[in-house]
Amino acid sequence: MTPIVWLPLIVPFLAVPAARRVAAALEPGRAVRLLTATAVGLAACSVAALLLLVVPGASYLPVVAVLGELAKPLTVGPPSVAVAISVAAAGLLAWRGGAAAAAVLRLRADLRRARQVAGGTGAELAVLPDDHPDAYALPGRPGQIVVTTGMLNALDPDEREALFAHERAHLRGRHHLLLAAMELAAVFHPALPALKEPLGYALERAADEAAAQAVGDRGLVGRAIGRAALAASTAPTTSAGRRPRAALAAAAGPVPRRVAALLGSREPGGAPRTPLAGRFVAAALLTCVALSGASAIGAADSLHTSIEIAQGEMPHR
Repeated sequence: MTPIVWLPLIVPFLAVPAARRVAAALEPGRAVRLLTATAVGLAACSVAALLLLVVPGASYLPVVAVLGELAKPLTVGPPSVAVAISVAAAGLLAWRGGAAAAAVLRLRADLRRARQVAGGTGAELAVLPDDHPDAYALPGRPGQIVVTTGMLNALDPDEREALFAHERAHLRGRHHLLLAAMELAAVFHPALPALKEPLGYALERAADEAAAQAVGDRGLVGRAIGRAALAASTAPTTSAGRRPRAALAAAAGPVPRRVAALLGSREPGGAPRTPLAGRFVAAALLTCVALSGASAIGAADSLHTSIEIAQGEMPHR
C-alpha cells in the first residue's frame, strides 16, 4: 500500500487552524457552506483511508483470498505488520461507526421528546409555560419556533419579532441538517470536533443577518439577541423545556461577537472581513480537501494495481 494512504488521516489536523478563522473572514452563508463541506469531505476521505488500510491485511485470510481470486497477499512486508494495521483500522471503523449510530439514535430520541413537550400542534409558534427564558428553532415537519413565557416576558414586542425572525431563518435554512452533518463528521476524526464551534457561530451569524434583513433594523436584532442572552444567563434553569441538542437558539454562542458584527464593528480578537482574507482561508480549506481526496484516490488506484498483480494479471495502463 502506498504511503499516501496516510495523508487523509493527517490533513484534517492541518485544516483546523484555517477553519477557526472562516467565520471571521467570510460572509456567514459562505462560511457555513465551506465549513460543512470541509468537515464532510475530510471525514469521508478519512473513512476511505481506513477502509483501504483494512484490505492488505485482510488478504492474508483464506476466505478473502478465495473471494478475491488472489494468488498471493497484497503486501510484501511482514504479515504481522499488515495484519496489525488491518485489525487496528477495522477496529477504528467499527468503533466510530457504532458511535455515529448511537449519536443518530440519541438525536432522534431528543427531538421526539422536544416535540412532545412543544405539544405537536403543527403551529409555527409553541409557547411553553416555563419561567426560564429560552427560545429555539425545533426542526421537524413542520418546524416550530419554541419560546418560553419567561423569554416572552423578558423582551419587548419588537424584540420578540426580531427573535422570531432569527429562529425562522434557522428553520427556513434547515440549519439543523448542517449541524447534524458536522456532528457525524466529527465522530470519524479527532481533529474535526474543532470545527463545530466555528460552524455554530457561522450558523447563528447567518440567522442574525437574515433576521436583520427581515425586520430592517440591525440594531434591533442586536438588542434582541443581547437581551435574550442576558435573560437566559441570569435566570435559574428548569428541566421542563430543556432545549434539544439539535435545536439552534438566538441566545447561544458568543453573543458579544455577534452583536458587534451586526453593528458593523470588527470582530473582537479577529481580523475584519476582507475579500483577501476570505479568499486565503477558503483556498486553504479547499486545498486540504482536495489533497485529502486526491490522496485517497491515489491510494485506491495503487491498491487496485496490487490486486491485479496478486491475481496474476498485468496492471492495465
